Amino acid sequence: MKIDSFSNKITMEEKIKEESRGLRGSIIESVKDELSGGISDKDQIIIKFHGLYQQDDRDIREYRAKKKLDRLFSFMIRLRIPGGFIKSKQWLSIHQISEINSTGVIKVTSRQTIQLHGLIKSNIKPTIQFFNISKLDSIATCGDINRNVICSTYSRTHYKKILTYASKISKMFLPKTRAYYEIWLDEKKILEKENKEPIYKKSYLPRKFKIAIAIPPNNDVDVFANDIGLIAIIDSDKKKLKGFNISVGGGLSTTHGNSKTYSRLGTIIGFYDSEEKILRIVYEILTIQRDYGNRSDRKFARLKYTIDNYGIEWFKKELENRIGFSLKKERPFFFTERCDYFGWIQDDMKLWNYTIFIENGLVFDRVNLKLKSALLKIAEYEICNFLFTCNQNITLTDIHAKNKKTIQSILDEYGIVNYMNHVSSIRKNSMACVALNTCPLALAEGQRYFPHLISKIEFILNKYKLGKEEIIIRMTGCPNGCSRPYLAEIGFVGVSYGRYNLYLGGDPEGTRLNKLYKKNMDESSILKELDQFFNCFQKEKLDGEKFGNFSIRKQWVI
Repeated sequence: MKIDSFSNKITMEEKIKEESRGLRGSIIESVKDELSGGISDKDQIIIKFHGLYQQDDRDIREYRAKKKLDRLFSFMIRLRIPGGFIKSKQWLSIHQISEINSTGVIKVTSRQTIQLHGLIKSNIKPTIQFFNISKLDSIATCGDINRNVICSTYSRTHYKKILTYASKISKMFLPKTRAYYEIWLDEKKILEKENKEPIYKKSYLPRKFKIAIAIPPNNDVDVFANDIGLIAIIDSDKKKLKGFNISVGGGLSTTHGNSKTYSRLGTIIGFYDSEEKILRIVYEILTIQRDYGNRSDRKFARLKYTIDNYGIEWFKKELENRIGFSLKKERPFFFTERCDYFGWIQDDMKLWNYTIFIENGLVFDRVNLKLKSALLKIAEYEICNFLFTCNQNITLTDIHAKNKKTIQSILDEYGIVNYMNHVSSIRKNSMACVALNTCPLALAEGQRYFPHLISKIEFILNKYKLGKEEIIIRMTGCPNGCSRPYLAEIGFVGVSYGRYNLYLGGDPEGTRLNKLYKKNMDESSILKELDQFFNCFQKEKLDGEKFGNFSIRKQWVI
């Protein structure tokens, strides 16, 4: 779809970035201001580049307004963890600071990193300094910049190879300004003049930029949902990484009521096999978006709109002009699944890995499931590493056989094994975004409500003896699509409190977008529709047919 020609007029956000003095703004002054728990409007734009979002408790917003009180502001901090890999000591740091300075809940995100919510303004700097001691940071995890680079975790044989790519890409696209270090880590400013940004220049990118690396046949990263997708091509005989197919222009976010906005899957434009040239390709794709992306309307500022406005052939030609060589023809590959492998798995190095289902990525202790305490105790032994998946789960990894029994006993003691044995297939394949009560964009509930809806959907599935069906089902509280609902077999997108648009027809492999089935549905109407769907599915599905494919065959969405 070609959108209207871009205007020469730039948005307010563009002006703020240009005038920010290398992402410094007046953050220091805003943080020191004791008259409010929040920061200035301009600094709210700039602080995102430091990995922080200003939020407030929306559950009590109206109450405080009636009392003529300021909103109850707090901050969310998001860490930069390329490929989702950290060591036990780093998990201990995350645990400790979550207990001291945040709500106590650790959130594993759909981009393989960690968020902490509820930081008050005066605790931002101590939190960042504490993370820095453990070699953790929040640089460039939000804002108009390259976000956390994600990669597939299912293949223990090839994970560390592609983790190297994720780490190098992440480092390559870090902003060069020293603002983060000056503001939060008290680094002395040597030069008064602004830092030069050879990649981003003064205005950075028009919008956020996302990169994912996949290893077929498991598309656990939803590679086509990203601005850049690298699809690993593995020699089936020698099991060697031969290079990557390159996908561009993926992006899921839309805007309610604006038919010109849309979700788009990435387009494969070619293949390359040299690490040096792969990095060059990735670099120049980002610079094209920097130079040609829409800076006059943020709704159309992602790479997908740039490509559709100028055309994929133009884009490929421009890329080859910048890199100085031609892309090779894409190599054949196929995806057969999109999932995490739960429980114990031994890899080619004879090391053990245990993946725990973390519902909606929320790590905390419940009555019969002491998840946070268990992970703390395991981390204290320092006998494994931690790996976050793109489905918001945690893998305990690199476990030697002699240490397996120790970890198993902790998993048993704290209720994790019992929980894993009883959690349903559909729940394991579910995912929701944060939404209310803290996300300022949320129109409806997400992670707080979704478990209850899943329980009711489980009841219907069991009624039709479909309890073992692995249907991918996701929910977001707004159309931005943080939990990637537009790639689910069943997707819920919030439109107002208690109401959602229902989407059907995504495939299990993440290679087909779903489509809108019905708008503005409440819980009762959702459950009524699903009851009819599952009844029909139980009676008419073909052997091995997945629900998303079945809904297309039945033409519930066209």
